[in-house]
Amino acid sequence: MLRYFTSGESHGEALVAFLSGLPAGLKVDQAFLDRELWRRQQGFGRGGRMKIETDKAHILSGVHHGKTIGSPISVLLENKDWKNWQESLPVEEGDPAKHKRVASPRPGHADLAGALKYNFSEARYVLERASARESAARVAIGALAKLFLQDLGMEVLSHVIAVGAATLEKEVPWKQIRALWDREEVLLNCADSDAEQQMKAEVDKVLRTGDSVGGVFEVVVHKAPPGLGTYAQWDERLDAMLAAAVMSLQAVKAVEIGSGISSASSPGSAVHDEIGYSATKSFTSFSRTRNNAGGVEGGVSNGEEIRVRGYLKPISTLRRPLQSVDFTSREPVKAAYERSDVCVVPAAGVAAEAMVALTIARCALEKFGGDSMLETLRNFEGYCRQLKNF
Repeated sequence: MLRYFTSGESHGEALVAFLSGLPAGLKVDQAFLDRELWRRQQGFGRGGRMKIETDKAHILSGVHHGKTIGSPISVLLENKDWKNWQESLPVEEGDPAKHKRVASPRPGHADLAGALKYNFSEARYVLERASARESAARVAIGALAKLFLQDLGMEVLSHVIAVGAATLEKEVPWKQIRALWDREEVLLNCADSDAEQQMKAEVDKVLRTGDSVGGVFEVVVHKAPPGLGTYAQWDERLDAMLAAAVMSLQAVKAVEIGSGISSASSPGSAVHDEIGYSATKSFTSFSRTRNNAGGVEGGVSNGEEIRVRGYLKPISTLRRPLQSVDFTSREPVKAAYERSDVCVVPAAGVAAEAMVALTIARCALEKFGGDSMLETLRNFEGYCRQLKNF
């Protein structure tokens, strides 16, 4: 019901994102879309590209007079750096002498695997599409999904819980995560100032040594109702869809729902969230003493906050490159260097928010349906009354 895809290259003329399936009548806040794109560009450890690009969402179709009209939405993000690449990466044949080859594959990047797959003699075209620049297009349409979810009372945000060896051990409540969104300056998007300074020190260390550093971000879905997703089929399980969505982001190598990793080495009595019953302001009067499940049980949302963590490997482009092999001579050389970041954990968290929002929006539309927001909201409100009367 909700379909989307992106197009474009890192140094091409533009990125384009397509989103189909949003109901008609959803109010689109242009400033909100642009702020989400701004958030993706922030964070200590970003590279020179962020000084060039100032992403703005240019909506080409599907929105008129400030609202969705039910038809597919297309969004264009201009690449400001395109003027420096028109001769070296032209659409037409161009001058081969001006082509900027990626002569040796970078360990950890898609360079070698992509060149082998598509029979490229070097890795320029692989780099152009495999680059995390593509995630900006996902953030743009993810912002539209967020606006849809906000009309249903849900919010999706992220925060950073680890950079390198610096880790925030305590669980962060929603109020503190929400406060991060209001910041006009983003360091590492950590809710704890002391932990954030330790994270900054980790980035400073790799900046001095020409290395890069990864980390862990957590995406939280606030006020998600029970009943999204299903256990009925393997590919309709909410946790499976969330894991795939977050894992699809560049450099993410592991995904965790709730306390999934520590649960594997803990007894069941310490893991499973005990159930109570009392009058609450939530969707139902059922309550939990904790949320180790991360808001998902049996592939279905259970009414608690949905918490998804992404584990991000260090960026594979290093200022002090690792050993590689020249594509042409097959001789040992250092890996190619392309202008890059050294830490992108906060930015990856924002991109993951987009993927989680698109996933939750898809599940919500599959459950509540509706060709217009009036119809969707009517169905959603009826379901909420059903839950209260359960």
